[in-house]
Amino acid sequence: MRKKVILICENCLSRNYETTLPEGLTSRFEIKKYCPKCKRHTIHKESK
Repeated sequence: MRKKVILICENCLSRNYETTLPEGLTSRFEIKKYCPKCKRHTIHKESK
């Protein structure tokens, strides 16, 4: 089963993306994606 997570921009804290991850993942997911509010690529982290 996969769980649904929301990705939050590290700079402006806006919630931009939604994705699914495997259930057994223990560490928080991070990826570099485009933030429309900051208008540049930033690190997005999984919300709690």
